[in-house]
Amino acid sequence: MVSDPGDDAPALEPFPSPEIDDDRRLAHRIAMPMLRFFHFQAGGGIAMLVATAVALVWANSPWQDSYHTLLDSHTRVEFGNLLVLDEPLEEWINDALMVVFFFVVGLEIKRELVVGELRRPGAVALPLIAALGGMAVPAVLYAAFNTGGEGSAGWGIPMATDIAFALGVVALLGRHVPSSLKIFLLTLAIVDDIGAILVIAIFYTDEISLGWLALSGGIVLLLLVMRLIRVWYTPMYLVVGVAFWLTLFESGVHATIAGVVMGMLAPARPLVSEARSSLLLQRSFSDGAVSVRLARQVVFEVRERVSVADRLADFLHPWTSFFIVPVFALANAGVELSVGSLGDAVRSPVTIGIVLGLVVGKLAGVTAFTWLAVRTGLCELPRGATWTQMLGIGGVAGIGFTVSLFITNLAFEQQLITDQAKIGILVASTVAALVGATILRFSRSADGPAPGA
Repeated sequence: MVSDPGDDAPALEPFPSPEIDDDRRLAHRIAMPMLRFFHFQAGGGIAMLVATAVALVWANSPWQDSYHTLLDSHTRVEFGNLLVLDEPLEEWINDALMVVFFFVVGLEIKRELVVGELRRPGAVALPLIAALGGMAVPAVLYAAFNTGGEGSAGWGIPMATDIAFALGVVALLGRHVPSSLKIFLLTLAIVDDIGAILVIAIFYTDEISLGWLALSGGIVLLLLVMRLIRVWYTPMYLVVGVAFWLTLFESGVHATIAGVVMGMLAPARPLVSEARSSLLLQRSFSDGAVSVRLARQVVFEVRERVSVADRLADFLHPWTSFFIVPVFALANAGVELSVGSLGDAVRSPVTIGIVLGLVVGKLAGVTAFTWLAVRTGLCELPRGATWTQMLGIGGVAGIGFTVSLFITNLAFEQQLITDQAKIGILVASTVAALVGATILRFSRSADGPAPGA
C-alpha cells in the first residue's frame, strides 16, 4: 500500500522539462557521447596493442608461413555477369572491412560538426591550427629524407594520428591530463583524420574510371534524395551503401572513402524534438490504458529522440574498436624483426623519415603552431593547460599507428620498403607514446597539482 503524499508534496515530473533543463540536455547531447567515445577508443587501443603483439610474434615464429598463407588466401565474390571481385584476405580487410571503421570516423566527424566541438569556430580554431602543424611538419621532415628516392610516395604516412591509441594513452594518465586537453586532443585527431582522408582520396588514388566515378556520384545524389524525402529504413541504406562501395572500388578512388561519405550523410540531429517526445510520453501514461498503436508511436518517438548518427555510432563503436581495428592490426603489423631487417630499417631513409616525422615532427608541429596561434592572439590555451602539457599532447599526437599503416599499403608496392615503413611506424608510435605520456605524467596543470580528469 502506498501512502498519499498529501496536497503540499511537490509534484513529480517523470521527464525533465526541456525548457528549464538546458544543462542536462547539453550533457546528454554532447558530454555523454564524448565519454562513450573515450571509453571505446581507450579500450580499443588496448585490444589493438594485443593484436599487434600477436601479429609480430606470429610473423616471427616457426609458424610464420601460415600467417602469410592466411593473408594471401583469395576469396571470390561474383555479382552476376556484371562484376567479379577476387581479392586476397588482406585486401578484403583493408578495402572492405576498414570501410566500417571509416564510416564510424565519418559519423564522429558529422556529429562534431553539427552538435560537438567542431560546430563552434572559437573552440575548433586552436586544434585546427595545431593539426595543420602536426600534418605539415612531419610531411616536410619525411620529404627531406626521401624526395626523389624510392620512398618518396610515403610523405603522407607520418601525417596521421591514431585516435584509439592516442586517447588510450591519455585515458591511462587519468587526472594528470585536464579534461579540456582531452577534448583538444580528440578534436585535433578528428581534424587530423579529415586531413588524412583528403590525402588518401586525392594523392593515393590510382587511375580513375570516369564511368564508375559518375555512377558513384549518382548514388550520392540518390542518398541525398532519400534523406530529403525522409527515408530512414536502415536496410535500404545498407544496400545503397554496398553499391556505393562497389562503384568507388571500381572507379579507382579508394573504396574506404565510401564509408566516410556515408557517415557524413547520416543525420546528426534527432528527428523528434525532446519537447514533443516528453509531452507525448506524459500524455500517454497519464491516460491509463495504452493501445498498440500508441505504444508503437511512443517507441518511435523515444527512438527518434536520438539521432541516426548517434545510434549507428553507439552500435558500431564496439565492433570497430574491439574487432575491426584489431583485425586490421593483426593483418598489417606482422613484419620480420630479424637482425638483418632491423639493420636495413635503421639505414633506410623511409624508416628514418617516418620516425623523425612522427616523433619529432608531430611534437614540434603541434606545439609550434599552437604557440603561434596563442602568441598572435588568435586563440587561447585550453582551460587549465600549461605549455608543458601542450608539449606532451604534441608527443602523444605522434602515435600514427592505424592510419599510417593504412597509407603505407597505398604508398608502396615493394615489400621491402613496406616492411621498413611498418617498422618505422611501430618504433615511432611506441617512442611517441612514451615521450608524450612521460611529459604529461610529470607535468602540472595551470589550476594546481591535481588536474581534473
